[in-house]
Amino acid sequence: MNREQHRNQILLQVGTIVTMNARRDVLSDCAILIEENRIKNISLRKHFKNYSGKIIEAKHLVAIPGFIQTHLHLCQTLFRGLADDLQLLDWLLKKIMPFEFAHNEKSMHASAMLGIAELIRGGTTTILDMGSISHEEEIIRAIGESGLRAYVGKAMMDRNDLFPKLKESRSDALNSTRKLAEEFHNSFNERVKYAAAPRFVLSCSEKLLRDVGELVASFDGMLMHTHASENKHEIATVRQMYGKENIEVLNALGLLSEKSVLAHCIHLNEKEISLLKKTKANVAHCPSSNLKLASGIANIPKYLNNGINVSLGADGAPCNNNLNQFQEMKLAALIQKPLHGSTSMPAEQVFELATINGAKALSLEKEIGSLEVGKKADLVLLNLNNVWNGSANFSSYYSNIVYSATSENVDSVMIDGKWILRNREFATLDEEKIVDNGKQELQKLLNRCEV
Repeated sequence: MNREQHRNQILLQVGTIVTMNARRDVLSDCAILIEENRIKNISLRKHFKNYSGKIIEAKHLVAIPGFIQTHLHLCQTLFRGLADDLQLLDWLLKKIMPFEFAHNEKSMHASAMLGIAELIRGGTTTILDMGSISHEEEIIRAIGESGLRAYVGKAMMDRNDLFPKLKESRSDALNSTRKLAEEFHNSFNERVKYAAAPRFVLSCSEKLLRDVGELVASFDGMLMHTHASENKHEIATVRQMYGKENIEVLNALGLLSEKSVLAHCIHLNEKEISLLKKTKANVAHCPSSNLKLASGIANIPKYLNNGINVSLGADGAPCNNNLNQFQEMKLAALIQKPLHGSTSMPAEQVFELATINGAKALSLEKEIGSLEVGKKADLVLLNLNNVWNGSANFSSYYSNIVYSATSENVDSVMIDGKWILRNREFATLDEEKIVDNGKQELQKLLNRCEV
């Protein structure tokens, strides 16, 4: 077969492949054959000795599945560093909701682009994002332009006792969500899909929550994305309103299923854990956000032991100050060890949360989350030849990635068979322009804001 016949293929020769397949194979001296946007073959390099197509030599690099973050707010990236040292409800009331209310189309697009560039630099290839109530089209456009893979959804809020200006009617919330889903679900070569996103129980009427459950059940491939049991005051208020806990309310209103992704889930009782297990709802664990907002530490080992699927997300930049999956992995491991022992949350298990578990949360485990023949070519090349990585060997790759690596280790990022970052240089984005535009739009937003 000549080069012309190979024109839609790339042979990627790497030193090591951390596959995250069912056997958790870690392969050495191998190559990945990519055709169009999928992995066509994975085998020893010697099996490709007669290959005459395009070859990329990366024997010094480690290939891993692209990271998947299942709870983000790209609409908040501009607000990084502007909402420190506050607990959740004050953080929302005094800072975040007024900032979100001040967004216009340009500032929303700038905020999304800043977050996307940071995510890609950190090896994240797929996200689940919750926007604000307006300008969701700008977030979707930014994602589409960048090449990122995503589930997206505007925040739905027909109640807001914290900041009444940031809400809309139930019919507007539902109709705009349906319109966005009809327009953008499976858009951009199916990289962008839709997730209905009621912000949390306190921001939605009971009728709106029921409507969301019905919409998700009727719309093929749609997910439901919300916050749940993040803050003790939030939980107490929900209990006062409904006489039930957060998870019980969501279940009673028909919102729990394998299509549900619940951010945080810090303070759950035994009944709520049982409901998550029974309904197969997914938990998005956000350790850096939970620590910074003093919300607490979710009992992730217990959830995993109960068969609940748990994945990772950085949340919004103002409540963790970066969107770095390496930080989320390391914290997810470390914060549990004083509580549950040194053997809890080992590195390999944490890496599962960051990859294949994220794919399961998004019902995309047949497409992404591991490097296997037939799956989408979403992968990251890491350079672990740094002083802070030491001498990584075949038995310590999970440890090196989870405990030692940082975004500085990310050499290249491929999404859907296309290089988005190559040799630490963006292929699709103008990083300097994104940063400059972000600074300009932030200043304009602050001038509009009432804070």
